[in-house]
Amino acid sequence: MKINISYNKGKVLQALRYHFFSRREIKLMMILVNVFALLAGVLYGLKLIQPLPFLMSSVLWLSMMVAYWIWLPALIYRKSKTFKDNFEVTISPQHFFIQTSNGTKSWAWREFSSYYETPGFFHLYFDNKSFFLIPKDALSGQEELEEAREIFRTHISRA
Repeated sequence: MKINISYNKGKVLQALRYHFFSRREIKLMMILVNVFALLAGVLYGLKLIQPLPFLMSSVLWLSMMVAYWIWLPALIYRKSKTFKDNFEVTISPQHFFIQTSNGTKSWAWREFSSYYETPGFFHLYFDNKSFFLIPKDALSGQEELEEAREIFRTHISRA
């Protein structure tokens, strides 16, 4: 199946957010910061601590949310030329091909470590930090979407 891909900035930023929040280490850090912030809020409400620890936990929580929700996705989007390019992807049972104005590249399915499906994209991972996004709206219909899902499920382990 051949897919023509061009990215929508808003959708890519949302996909990058899914990427960050799907990482185990970020999930753990967010849970710990949330527990710390809630504990500080309860202790402050019970007048067991001064306002400074509560304020610090709130600032820490807010800065993490801004970093992972706004700043990092925008930084990656801005640095990556891939999201501003148009190209053609061919998904076959044997390989994954990309053709751009600069040339072509193909990968055997074994070169992908895992895949992850979000509401708008398929994230095909080479390793923990390197991945390729395939927008679902680039697929022509439900039949093509199911075909792509089946190829990914068969050849790549699920994250």
